[in-house]
Amino acid sequence: MDISLVYMVAGMSSRFGGKIKPLAKVGPNNETLIEHSLNQALPAGFTKIIFIVSKNTEKFFKEIFGENYKGVPVEYALQEFDPEKRDRPWGTCDAVCSIPEIKEPFIICTGDDIYGEKTFKILADHLKKSQEDATASKDLIEMLPEQGTVNRGIFEINDEDYVIDGTENLGISRQDFKERGFEENSPVSISIFALHPNTMQLLKEKTNAFKEQNKDDRKIECLLNVELINLIKENKIKIKLYKTSEKWIGITNPDDELKVRNELQKQN
Repeated sequence: MDISLVYMVAGMSSRFGGKIKPLAKVGPNNETLIEHSLNQALPAGFTKIIFIVSKNTEKFFKEIFGENYKGVPVEYALQEFDPEKRDRPWGTCDAVCSIPEIKEPFIICTGDDIYGEKTFKILADHLKKSQEDATASKDLIEMLPEQGTVNRGIFEINDEDYVIDGTENLGISRQDFKERGFEENSPVSISIFALHPNTMQLLKEKTNAFKEQNKDDRKIECLLNVELINLIKENKIKIKLYKTSEKWIGITNPDDELKVRNELQKQN
């Protein structure tokens, strides 16, 4: 069965310590962040890799990956926007919809996160046996720092582990998450989704309507997780949630690069 692996790297054009975030060399064998992620993903059996790039990132990724990575064909989708009308791209939902056509199920994730080999396999296996969509999550307590606050997207699920809602929670901490109505095992989104082509078509309809409705707003963004939740509430899709035991590692700030490098060294 054909399954594509899609990475969103269009929104990572700003320099990050002198480099684009996914191209930071943090792996135990001096590989880049995204190469490390790809090496974890490919054992799940992907038949195509698609990078969603911007004009600022397209050159770098084509120079590194060309048309093939370890025997897997590589394609590129360009997310564009009119800088005379917009201050920024239209967001992650628009990024996904920049893929001209996709006929096979696909897993989409971000290029500056490490998800673990088992996470990719769980979601790929789901796509092979189900016409429903899926996502992976971590327990909230694992996604909160010992000190300070973070923003976390938290799913609400039913008794059968299907997503029924989701909220973005700003400034959440170990000290206040229970006061805010969450538990240690509340499922946190790690921004990876297993989707089918029919869901892509629904997302394109959502994105086009969003753009038309907000055509005069220079900054508003159409977000993938928000539109997927909207489709769930409209009973147009179902998303099965799987909790992953793999450690999620992400780069947000320049200081994170060293932390990620040290963590990957330990795992190796």
